[in-house]
Amino acid sequence: MATITTTKKPPRAPETPETPAWVLWVNDHRKWLFAAPAMVFVAALLVFPLAWTGYLSLTDAEGSVRADSDFVGLRNYVDVLTDVERFWPAVGRTATFTVAALVFEVVLGMAIALLLWRPFKGERWVRVAILMPLVATPVAVGMMWRLIFDPNIGMANQVLGWFGIGPQPWLAGQHSALPTTIFIDVWQWTPMVALILLAGLTSLSEEPQEAARIDGASTWQRFRHVTLPLLMPTLTVAVLLRGIDALKTFDILYATKGRGGGSFHEVETLNVYAYGLSFDYNEYGVSSTVLIIFFLIIIGAMWALTARRKEARR
Repeated sequence: MATITTTKKPPRAPETPETPAWVLWVNDHRKWLFAAPAMVFVAALLVFPLAWTGYLSLTDAEGSVRADSDFVGLRNYVDVLTDVERFWPAVGRTATFTVAALVFEVVLGMAIALLLWRPFKGERWVRVAILMPLVATPVAVGMMWRLIFDPNIGMANQVLGWFGIGPQPWLAGQHSALPTTIFIDVWQWTPMVALILLAGLTSLSEEPQEAARIDGASTWQRFRHVTLPLLMPTLTVAVLLRGIDALKTFDILYATKGRGGGSFHEVETLNVYAYGLSFDYNEYGVSSTVLIIFFLIIIGAMWALTARRKEARR
């Protein structure tokens, strides 16, 4: 006799309500929502000072930022851009300082990075010694070199005297002050460029180097045709970071030469010039104009270097 067995249906899962649309939207954009508070905070820190400076540049504010001021439109910009006694010389010194410091720092940084690329005995101590200038603050570095280059008691002239060379004005000279400050900047910031380039060198593959060595390429040929093209993206980053920083240099210049960049404004760059207008003469409208123009110059330099970096990646 056959028995008929019946199978029970599995219990039906409870129905879940449909997910709200706003939950789906939040889930799709969660990375932006998590970063939004920080982005808003940073934007507020940038937008408000920039907007306030732009507003002051269109007024004749002086004496105090809270004092009554009149709207003058673009008059400050016309006055600044036609100033051939202080503004345009400051632009020239800024460009000279930036380009000269950047060239020396990149060349010396590349040389140091290549020397430290291969392991050798005592390399850790050498790396620590090379990075020592980065430990000190720029103001302390400026004051230290100001004492070293003092024309009367400075060690630099004493060393020159050992070789029968007469004392040099260094920072006190009208034509030697700017090259001397460039040397100080190069002394402090070349290790940073070397560190960036060394990181790029250590990430390169050894296979292209070995292939070029087997083909009989010399050391210079391997560097010129193998190492440098592969290192170009990292080199562009180093130029971008250090170039923008050198363009904004203020502390070393002010620590070594004081207000106005010296008696003859020999190291007065745009940063030093704008600082003097604000805190020495209280001409806030004109100083804000100089800062806005300087800001546009920095943006232009960043755009040019970023475009060059994209070309290097291609």
